[in-house]
Amino acid sequence: MENNKTELSVNTEVIEKMAEIAAKEVEGVSGLSKKSIDLKGIVKTKNAFKGVKVENINGAIEISVYICVKQNAKAREVAEKVQNNIKDKIQTMTGNAVTQVNVNIADIEIEKEAE
Repeated sequence: MENNKTELSVNTEVIEKMAEIAAKEVEGVSGLSKKSIDLKGIVKTKNAFKGVKVENINGAIEISVYICVKQNAKAREVAEKVQNNIKDKIQTMTGNAVTQVNVNIADIEIEKEAE
């Protein structure tokens, strides 16, 4: 029997989208930051306003995510949950090792009081 081994290659933009979805799944996250985080992205993708940055180095993935947390959320707990959820989802979906997930709290969503 022949050994038909296939290799999976996932574009970093797809991994960024996966990480974005995984981050938004966590309770306490109101969204991703719209702040400029990737100046090189202006040249490559003409989009410097992304909340996720992915680097794929020899199959090992490093991710930085910039989140906005809800006002009453415990920032440390939310960041840890985001970190774990992103790592689990990316490793499960791609089979590649995620060596680092950096979660940066870039903003807090302040709820407006009902009048």
